[in-house]
Amino acid sequence: MSRYIRYSGGDPLAPPVDLGEALDAIGHDVMAGWSPERAMREFLRRGGQGRDGRPRTGLDDLARRVAQRRRELLDRHSLDGTLQQVRELLDRAVLAERKQLARDPMMDEGDRAFRQLQLDDLPAATSAAVEELSSYDWRSSGAQEAYDRIKDLLGRELLDQRFAGMKQALENATDEDRERIGEMLRDLNELLEKHRRGEDTREDFEDFMARHGEFFPEQPQDIEDLLDTLAQRSAAAQRMLNSMSPEQRDELMQLSQQAFGSAELMDQLTRMEANLRSLRPGEDWQGSERFGGEEGLGLGEGTGVLADLADLDNLADQLAQSREGSRPDDIDLDALARQLGAEAAVDARALAELERALRDSGYLKRAPEGDLRLSPRAMRQLGRQLLKDVATRLAARAGQRDARRAGQLGEPTGASRSWEFGDTEPWAATRTVTNAVLRTVAAGGSAAGGVSISLDDIEVTETEARTRAAVALLVDTSFSMAMDGRWVPMKRTALALHHLVRTRFRGDLLQVIGFGRVARVMDIEELIGLDSQWEKGTNLHHALLLANRYFRKHPDAQPVLLIVTDGEPTSHLEADGEVWFDYPPHPLTIARTVQELDASRRLGAQTTFFRLGDDPGLARFVDSMARRADGRTVAPELDDLGAAVVGSYLGSRSRGPRRDPYGGWADRGFWAD
Repeated sequence: MSRYIRYSGGDPLAPPVDLGEALDAIGHDVMAGWSPERAMREFLRRGGQGRDGRPRTGLDDLARRVAQRRRELLDRHSLDGTLQQVRELLDRAVLAERKQLARDPMMDEGDRAFRQLQLDDLPAATSAAVEELSSYDWRSSGAQEAYDRIKDLLGRELLDQRFAGMKQALENATDEDRERIGEMLRDLNELLEKHRRGEDTREDFEDFMARHGEFFPEQPQDIEDLLDTLAQRSAAAQRMLNSMSPEQRDELMQLSQQAFGSAELMDQLTRMEANLRSLRPGEDWQGSERFGGEEGLGLGEGTGVLADLADLDNLADQLAQSREGSRPDDIDLDALARQLGAEAAVDARALAELERALRDSGYLKRAPEGDLRLSPRAMRQLGRQLLKDVATRLAARAGQRDARRAGQLGEPTGASRSWEFGDTEPWAATRTVTNAVLRTVAAGGSAAGGVSISLDDIEVTETEARTRAAVALLVDTSFSMAMDGRWVPMKRTALALHHLVRTRFRGDLLQVIGFGRVARVMDIEELIGLDSQWEKGTNLHHALLLANRYFRKHPDAQPVLLIVTDGEPTSHLEADGEVWFDYPPHPLTIARTVQELDASRRLGAQTTFFRLGDDPGLARFVDSMARRADGRTVAPELDDLGAAVVGSYLGSRSRGPRRDPYGGWADRGFWAD
């Protein structure tokens, strides 16, 4: 036997979540100094873009709509709807009675005068007037009907407060209907009291539902479900009373005694509320709201609005994700659909799936300290994306791409592989043309008249490298880099170069050295997660010491020195290891720095300075240092920093220390312009 239920998921034909954009945004924030956990949360707040290019709704957008919905409910409604309806029915009854008294010719004049006096002396308070007329002998049938409707309305409203839908269900209710409600309330209170004492059984619940299930459209599955439903509704009813003025509250409580013409209904509801308060003390029984609208709400409608407000408050808390360990999976999608519509629930589900996919994809790992970090897989993916960006910038310089020398890395091995950015091996012509022919035929074309070659067709000859490079990337980590917006471009550049070396030039060596007040060798993961710190000093001297030590460890490799900085050196290491700092730069600091740069030159290092910023003093210093090291200076814009560093590295791999395989792209003039 098969069972079918309503589908509650999103669009089954929608494309899978796009982790690439999410990882790129998270990586950018991590490079700016945020933790991966915070970066992921911020991305989920913003939402990003879907695969179709349209903005994806984020948690902040949903939270804004929740707050707007809450304001609308409070600004539109007031809580005196039931009192207004009672007053209208009372005025209608009194007017009908006065008309009857005025036109009844058979009435005794003394009786007429007495009745008119009774009506004239009715209290101004609605509840007191209704109570005083409870024993009045109505002469008008229309007046009697209007007055009886007051009792019926109060009964239905009080029940609708605790049991959703009762107001409509009991319209034109008979005495038999009212008796069945009384029986249900008595049985319900007995069940609740047995549950309080721990004496109830599953059979007690099932027997109750078998007799009174039509009063509970929610179809609770057990006593706990029933309690949750009743307590939430009853607590909302209490919050509605708390939100009324003292005068409104007093009038309503007095009118409640007239519900269905007796006090028994109110007694049973009071008993039920006491049981629910005892069983669910965690519900909000003391809260209140300030309504400022003009649209009056009945008791049942008002309770529904208070329940909606509670839903919205819970949703606002869930969407804020401010609690420790909170996740988009915690969002109540059913409540979100009720309050904002099904589309909002679909958006929230998509965000939860994206967050779950990020955690399950292996892009984030849990460190021994317990915090999240970008995994090596995430670093490779980010590096691949950054390298694509670099390739795009380099390829945009038309006519200068073919200056690389084929076969410069070594002898062919006999194998071939697909071309990727950064390859310097010669084309495998046979495989390349074969791929173009196969692609053309597969697409339904003919190769008889020739074929066109696309990038996907190209294969290059595998070679064995005869030489390798030892690359030292020195990156300025002083506070000025973060202050002037150079922090993230610096990290993106380092990651792009790291990915290029690790994937396309595996024989090469790369060491990243960060230098602020002191210098230290860093793993790429450490550099990416490095936060900016306020410390004085740009210790290029110490960084060059570490770079030269690294070059000496690899005497068989070609040294390549790449230096990214935005300031002149202001500190150096003394012989005893202490840091000397002075600003403006002290001649001793300059001398020690130049001394280590000379050592790099003697080791045969191919040196490139990447100057960030327009400071004239920095420009003079960097230019003189580059000339001394027989190197060069590049002054790129921040967006072009990655392309400049990668281009310089690729240029260093050509024959001769000054050959530039990119037609001079890394020269200072091009980047400065």
